[in-house]
Order: sequence, then C-alpha cells, then structure tokens
Amino acid sequence: MKQAVLLLAHGAPVSLDQIDEYLLNVRAGRPLAPAVVEEIRQRYAAIGGGSPLLAITLRQAKALEAELGVPVYVGMRNWKPYIRDTVAQMAADGIGRAVAMCMAPQYSTMSVGFYFRRTREALEQIGGRIEVSWVESFHRHPLLIAAFAERLRPALHAHSCPVLFTAHSLPAKVLAQGDPYDAEVRATAAAVASELRLQHWDFAYQSQGLTEEKWLGPTVESRIDTLCAAGAKEFVLHPIGFVCDHVEILYDVDIVFRQYASERGMTLRRPESLNDSPLFIQALAAVAREHLR
Repeated sequence: MKQAVLLLAHGAPVSLDQIDEYLLNVRAGRPLAPAVVEEIRQRYAAIGGGSPLLAITLRQAKALEAELGVPVYVGMRNWKPYIRDTVAQMAADGIGRAVAMCMAPQYSTMSVGFYFRRTREALEQIGGRIEVSWVESFHRHPLLIAAFAERLRPALHAHSCPVLFTAHSLPAKVLAQGDPYDAEVRATAAAVASELRLQHWDFAYQSQGLTEEKWLGPTVESRIDTLCAAGAKEFVLHPIGFVCDHVEILYDVDIVFRQYASERGMTLRRPESLNDSPLFIQALAAVAREHLR
C-alpha cells in the first residue's frame, strides 16, 4: 500500500489582495467589521505584504520527504492548497494510507481537532479511499524539545536572562470543556526550560482574537510589565506554540511586543523560529515513523 504524510496548517494569505477572501474562510463566511479587516491588512503590510507560512511549510514538507522517503503533502485549512484539494490529489496519486500531522505540537479541539475534522470531511468526499493515522500531539517529543532548545540557546546571554515562553491564545471556554491545550503548551515550555536549566522563565498567551469573548491569559503585555517592575532590562521571548514564521511572530512579537518592551526601557530578543531546522525535521520524521507501517 502506497503511504504518505499529510502536513496540515492554518493557511495564510501570501499577498494583500487575498486578505478579504482569507478572512471569510477563517470566519466560515461571516464578515468582519471593515475596521477590523483594515487592521489585519495593515498587519500583513507591515511584514512585507503577505505571510511566509506556505513557503516555509512547503520547505518543511520537502525536507521531511527527503528524510522519510515517502511523499509528503501539504493541506491548509483556510487557504490554498486547501485540505480538500490536497486529499483529492493524494487519492489521485494512489495513496492508500497516510499519517496526518498538524503543524502545531499541542492539541486542541479548536485547532488540531478542527483540521482533523476538515480532513475527515475531505476523505468522505473521495469515498474514504485513504486510511489515516492521526498524530494528535507531539508536544513533549524529545526531539521537538531539543529543537526549541537549540534555537533558544544562542539568544541567551546567560542562564539568568529571563525567558518568556508564549503560545497562541484560544477562547477561555476551552478550559471548561476539558481541552488539553493549556496543559500541553505549558508542558512544552517547562520541558524546554528544563532542557536548558533556565533559572528565570515564565509563560504567557499571545495573539488573542479580536472578539468580545474572554481569551486565555495571562497576556504577554502583563508579563512584560511584571518583568519591568522586577527591574529586568532585557528578556527573551520564545514562542513554543508555533513551528514557523508567520504574522503572529513577525508582527505580534517582532513589532508590537518589541515596541511595548522598548517603551518601558526593555530589550526584547527572539530566537529564530524552528522553520525547517534539521533537528525539527528529524522530530517530525520520528513522530511520523511511529505511525508509518
């Protein structure tokens, strides 16, 4: 039986003229207020006019394919190549069994679970001709932790330098639903801190949504304020809920949070994202091999 790996990701526009359609996909056809759309457009303009997410994910797929020796496909939830189109292509290519991995190490029903639902819908459309093994989480995999630590190590002047780990926030209602996301992102942060024997580190949620509902905290801004009050003049912000550069890194961290810190007389440093680092690709390969036959 011909096997393959399917990498799943959020998807993002690669140019400003794609913003409107992309946001309608994210919102399942429900329009946002024009002012909010314009705010998001300006964020993408500030990072060069589009997201590098697709290009990086395709590089990750190519490197993983070389590592595993089986085809690796990419399907996006909210932008091209859409999951449904990728699954149809896999069927046309004669794939009989696949490992589905989301490019988010920690599981949540609102993120990874949603991508899996879209994949199952696509499988139903092609008559279920592909058997799928689902990788729900790899948040504590030793190679993933090593990859995050490898990126973080050069950014540390000394072990006493404060480190603030971050992950993308979700609506707070996930806690009441028993979702494992909060526990898993904090576990990833703790594992990386332990790997490097960090003396001073903390965790915060970033990129809360532009909605009225309550989102998971604490916020990055509140943690920066705490560091400032403690007399810190510099710190390292390390996003461990993300595996590549995109707007939540290049805008939220590199522009917004860096400016927030600067206004308080502090220097924010950020390690290079995992992107297609060889150690991260080895982590993906190790996880995939556990599901390949």
